[in-house]
Amino acid sequence: MNEASARPTGRERRRVRLLIGGACTAAVSLVLAAVTTILPGTASAATTICSSQTGNTGGNYYQMWTNGQGSACMTLNSGTSYSTSWSGVGDFVDGVGWNPGSNHTVSFNASLNASGGTTLLSLYGWSTNPLVEYYVIEDDQGGGPSLGSFMGTTTSDGATYNLYEHQQVNQPCITGNNCTFEQYLAIRQGNTTSGTITTQNFFNAWASHGMNLGSLNYQILATEAWGGGSGNDSVTIGTSTPTSPPPTSQP
Repeated sequence: MNEASARPTGRERRRVRLLIGGACTAAVSLVLAAVTTILPGTASAATTICSSQTGNTGGNYYQMWTNGQGSACMTLNSGTSYSTSWSGVGDFVDGVGWNPGSNHTVSFNASLNASGGTTLLSLYGWSTNPLVEYYVIEDDQGGGPSLGSFMGTTTSDGATYNLYEHQQVNQPCITGNNCTFEQYLAIRQGNTTSGTITTQNFFNAWASHGMNLGSLNYQILATEAWGGGSGNDSVTIGTSTPTSPPPTSQP
């Protein structure tokens, strides 16, 4: 997503990402067929967005992407707070955060109600050189993602997370189409909708398994849902000052 032109293609790749058994595999072609260009913009508080868009509000970055199936709308309450409602969605992701991202510690407090399909609440972002899509998944409803190679576990902020790595081949990404890149996942054992994410702990855990990040691109506290479900949520975030500059690479 951009950086204005590159970022739209990033959310276009809302495709294979988290393949949940055969059902999600079958949905991949539908998502790819519905590729939509995200338009950059600037939003004020209490702005409701029901189409694909990225921009800035209250000093923070925001993103809304939908493949156009069903209904999904994001309301920006402030630069650190948003709410979402959706019904019969094919796939959407939205959230507020930072561009570029950082190793800061992120606090979050959310309410989440979902039925049907799959819904995730996660810290989500990208890096370049190497090109990596990463998730720290705090809550998943409707079927937990399980894909790629299991790389072990890590503990952070009082919880245990399962680590996975998965390669995507010939998929859209933040730098264009037909990309090959790695996905890094940290999936919390036991769901929560509030707490703290010490981001550097996950950067370190991934790196300890040779899962290296590059220069950080955008990073959001994201809601994502696909598979025909409906629901609503409300999310508020906060951060602490990074303990060091955002990494350009992980050793």
